[in-house]
Amino acid sequence: MGFLPDASQTQNPGHVPGWLTTATDHLIEIWHDGFNGVPAAEGVQFAELNANQVSTLYQDLPTTPGATLYWRLHHRGRAGQDTMALDIGAPGKTVQQRTFTDGNTAWGFYTGTYTVPAGQTTTRFAFRSISAAGGDPTVGNFLDGIFFGTAPSVTLTKYAVPQGPLQVGDVITYRVVATNGGGGNAEALRLTDAVPAGTTYVPGSLRIVDGPNSGAKTDRSGDDQASYDPVGNRVVFNLGNGATSGQGGSLPNTDALPNGTTVEYRVTIDEASAGGHVVNTATATYENRLGPTPQPLTATSNEADTQVLPAADLSVTKSADATTVTVGQTVTYRVTVRNAGPNTATGVTVADPLPAGLAFLSATPSTGTYAPATGQWAVGVLAAGATATLTLRAKATTTGPVTNTATAHGNETDLHPADNTDHVTVCVEPAPDCGPCGPCSR
Repeated sequence: MGFLPDASQTQNPGHVPGWLTTATDHLIEIWHDGFNGVPAAEGVQFAELNANQVSTLYQDLPTTPGATLYWRLHHRGRAGQDTMALDIGAPGKTVQQRTFTDGNTAWGFYTGTYTVPAGQTTTRFAFRSISAAGGDPTVGNFLDGIFFGTAPSVTLTKYAVPQGPLQVGDVITYRVVATNGGGGNAEALRLTDAVPAGTTYVPGSLRIVDGPNSGAKTDRSGDDQASYDPVGNRVVFNLGNGATSGQGGSLPNTDALPNGTTVEYRVTIDEASAGGHVVNTATATYENRLGPTPQPLTATSNEADTQVLPAADLSVTKSADATTVTVGQTVTYRVTVRNAGPNTATGVTVADPLPAGLAFLSATPSTGTYAPATGQWAVGVLAAGATATLTLRAKATTTGPVTNTATAHGNETDLHPADNTDHVTVCVEPAPDCGPCGPCSR
């Protein structure tokens, strides 16, 4: 037990922060848990309202007009039945809200609400001694577990890392920060986040980055504070102090936990998202337990929007009108390029240079242009599902196998590049020898 100066005595390093008393000596009496056989109702210490004289213990707090404030407290008599009052209002204009009379065998617990009137930006929350058993002005009215503030108010802030734009196959790390900007703790806090359409959850990526119960989590339900639900295709985090695998815990307000708690998980971008956006929001449910019954509340995060660059699937097919010719004959090649999508392909080119042993004769593209010197067919734009063809004529000039290869490229990511190349081999044989003496005969 000790007597400490109130908050008006800031020159004393041992003053009680935040609390003031009307006692002329400015002293507040603090008891430790178990002193003289009296247990604390909460924590390890409590106050005796009657210190060296009958007085009022109070705080002046900034408030928002129209806000609903919750209060709760524990009261107990010392020598017998003690009575105190709760006064709330503007400084100098407080109004008695309720009186409390309790004996010395158990703590009484009380809750209530107060609506801040218009124009009242400072509100006094005061405990006033009315009477104490035995009549000694220095004895009576124990006070503990005091709360006076707003309901919990959880805010979710969601981030997608990296910001993008990204490609199909890239990995997005989603981070969600939950903070409690209210007064009371957010109880039974559970965060759920549906894996966005067009993505696939990365197994084993659940983690509470910081805050209570931080660390990596498994995907299984029932073994820690997070899980992946494959049926609902969502992730679930039970957050806050005391959270378990089965229920959410208690998230203190930002005065006690300024940065709140942060969770993360990862997804891979699927082909279905090519050329679009991956959009995602997270949701949290929690309870306000400051009143007589739990009040269910919900918070929704901002929208995390990731742009995904277009993608295409080009393929090339090459054929020849004959696979065996003689020197001097013409070989006709047909090259087909197709875009299977899902997006339009731009800047499409097909590299189809003629190898040694073939001499260019002509090229007929269905679209674009062909440059004989480089063998580049500039196709241009190819819509999803569209094809383009090139008919290429060349003269065989030397004997032997001649392989001609065509390869397609585009500006967009190619989802399946293995089929971007095709080739055909033509066997060139010597020309028939008709002899020096006239037409060929057999």
